[in-house]
Amino acid sequence: MKLKTALLFALLFSNFIFSQNTIKLTANYGSENNDIQNLLDFDDIYIEQLHFEGENLKGKHYEISLQEFTKGKLTHTYSLFDTYGNDDYFKLKSSKESLKFFFKTTDKKVKIYVQGTQLGSKTVYFKLKSPFEDYALKDFFGSKKELNFDISNNPEIPLLALITPTIHKDGSSSYCEVAQSDIKPENFGTHFKIPHYFIITIKFK
Repeated sequence: MKLKTALLFALLFSNFIFSQNTIKLTANYGSENNDIQNLLDFDDIYIEQLHFEGENLKGKHYEISLQEFTKGKLTHTYSLFDTYGNDDYFKLKSSKESLKFFFKTTDKKVKIYVQGTQLGSKTVYFKLKSPFEDYALKDFFGSKKELNFDISNNPEIPLLALITPTIHKDGSSSYCEVAQSDIKPENFGTHFKIPHYFIITIKFK
């Protein structure tokens, strides 16, 4: 009985530690107004709001980065949004935070802006290497309504991908096959033969 009690205690303790280090991620895509969403689609504008929740978010800073991959290799990393090193005013004050991401693709560039609860990023532009109509914004939820991440070791968490589709031998193509796969985002290029794409990540610290 003592052994069973000890094992049960160890299991409960490990679950407690895991829950303390875990954040929940949910999302809302686009606009709930159909007319506005039609205008966004017409003008090639993508909007996605991500919601983070976890007790261990309190008192943390975060950095949002954009990674650019060309022909399967990481070619550039850009810091889009970093509260670290700023005044403590920008530390997270609660167990919840929401970030809204705006993407607009044009003939040769993508325009990106990030809006947080307390501040927003600069508006930045990045060159596109394929026709802008080929790019689409995808998240990693698939059929799931929420994702959970352990942030105890300050991992870099992939949030969104601006990708071109994988092309099959019969000429058909798919975006979801890429974003909803078990392949790590940094390997999309080599596995799915995607020549150019971007990954948005976040790190809590």
